[in-house]
Amino acid sequence: MDLGIAGKTALVAASTGGLGLAVARALSAEGVRVAVIGRRRDRAKEIAADLHTAYGTGAIAIEADLTTPEGIESAVEQTVADLGPIDILVLNGPGPKPGAAATLSSEDIAAAFELLVKPHHALISQVLPGMRERRWGRILAVGSSGVVAPLPNLAVSNTGRAALAGYLKTLAAEVALDSVTVNMLLPGRIATDRVAELDQAAAKRRGTTVEDIQLESRKTIPARRYGEPEEFGAAAAFLCSAPASYITGVALRCDGGLIRSL
Repeated sequence: MDLGIAGKTALVAASTGGLGLAVARALSAEGVRVAVIGRRRDRAKEIAADLHTAYGTGAIAIEADLTTPEGIESAVEQTVADLGPIDILVLNGPGPKPGAAATLSSEDIAAAFELLVKPHHALISQVLPGMRERRWGRILAVGSSGVVAPLPNLAVSNTGRAALAGYLKTLAAEVALDSVTVNMLLPGRIATDRVAELDQAAAKRRGTTVEDIQLESRKTIPARRYGEPEEFGAAAAFLCSAPASYITGVALRCDGGLIRSL
């Protein structure tokens, strides 16, 4: 299938590793010019060079902290200057620390908003006017299956991502007439460093091995395995594509059937 996005420009937040990197690779494979954003300059440069070599599309590296207004403004300005107006915005970022809901402090609640809502809102505010003016745009947030079914011991993440989901769902209806789609892609147990860290934390908390935690996790997944980052990237690329123009306001799960609700 031709996804119809060759030559488009994408800003992919937190794309020097994990799911952000998987999305950057998938978009580059479709001919999209990608801005690789991260705090590690050398790593971002390495990835951008690899994407250019592999796919022949323009890719740039930008060192920026997207949790700060200055970082957001700098990343957007450099992307537009080097690659052109932003057609695709992929919202992504590090997950907050684990913790139980009963022990959350007021600072934890504030951190959920500061980390998982405020920076994404700021990025959207920077790029959405241009998308609406050009009457084409794709906004995709990397979320979590906790949006649908809150995950144990991830209360801060569950809280912040649910708030982001509510904002994006509302926004999707407001900009649909401008041919801008707004969606979330919800990973289950995808084999990334982040999931490995969660498995290690669970093993330590329960006094068992990481292997036992992984075996237990796989038993809860109908596919009986963790997902591959490339599978997540492929789903993301489709939601950013031209054929997906009638899909907006959804939270699509990429989880091997983990969440059993409809």
